[in-house]
Amino acid sequence: MRDQWGRAITYVRVSVTDRCNLRCQYCMPQEGVPFLPHEAILRFEEIVQAVQALAVCGVSRVKLTGGEPLCRKNLPQLVRMLYDVPGIEEVTLTTNGILLPQQAKALFDAGILRVNVSLDTLKPERYAKMTRCGKLDDALAGLRAAQQVGMHVKLNVVPVRGWNDDEVVDLVRFGKQNGVPVRFIELMPVGLGAEQRGLSNAEVRDMVQQAMPGFTPFRGQTLGNGPAVCYGWSDGGVFGLIGAVHDRFCTSCNRVRLTADGILRLCLAHPDGLDLKPYLRAGKPGLVEALQQAILNKPLGHNFSGQQTDDRTMNGIGG
Repeated sequence: MRDQWGRAITYVRVSVTDRCNLRCQYCMPQEGVPFLPHEAILRFEEIVQAVQALAVCGVSRVKLTGGEPLCRKNLPQLVRMLYDVPGIEEVTLTTNGILLPQQAKALFDAGILRVNVSLDTLKPERYAKMTRCGKLDDALAGLRAAQQVGMHVKLNVVPVRGWNDDEVVDLVRFGKQNGVPVRFIELMPVGLGAEQRGLSNAEVRDMVQQAMPGFTPFRGQTLGNGPAVCYGWSDGGVFGLIGAVHDRFCTSCNRVRLTADGILRLCLAHPDGLDLKPYLRAGKPGLVEALQQAILNKPLGHNFSGQQTDDRTMNGIGG
């Protein structure tokens, strides 16, 4: 269906857990955050029920996120259940890659054909510092495991001034050499991200232009379900730019988010949402109608400069 602004909402990001095995500096404090109690997290059957209703509303694609989604046990089972929902055409995954070596084959067999791996640096010491507890080799092993089983892999990079802005070109070259598109996602001022300074799309594009000229718009298309503006070279290699802050794509937003505790979030930057638990757990009727009304009223866009967003963390929203 379309919202009041005429946008077709076809994509839901489903957070299956708020837990994560890393503590990235723009996402969570070193000591972590209070996690949701186990009973507050939606069961697989409840997630499927919510997606069934969303599919009636026109949603056809699902992205599984977290926290770190691979921290949720038996995730391939959920993938198979989601593919059984009429109208759902694709289920994909965003992960930090740490647990992919153990799970890539089962996920691929269940239907995960495309995966986004978050990788902000190629320097082991910097990776450990940025994530506070991760090992770069583990993330790279996850990337390789996904490729080996046949998944299409994209890298997600958040360029942060003073942290990894000197690696923009290195990451593009790494992607080109390994056949992996690289997408640079502007740091959003949400939670701890409000304390950091990210690079704009224009800055990233200029860096790549100076070091690796000759790229052109990549077939005039986005890469995947998201809003990335993509570029490529005639001899291979693709990078994309996602500018939520400086290059607002709100007018073409096609997504909603389902948090791990059952809140449908209509916009990453807005705190309001529709609590689905009364429909999923208490038998309240009218789930489809409630979703249709919520989607219809989806906000036109964010206003990061005028909204308070330091009262939430990315792991609790679903990224």
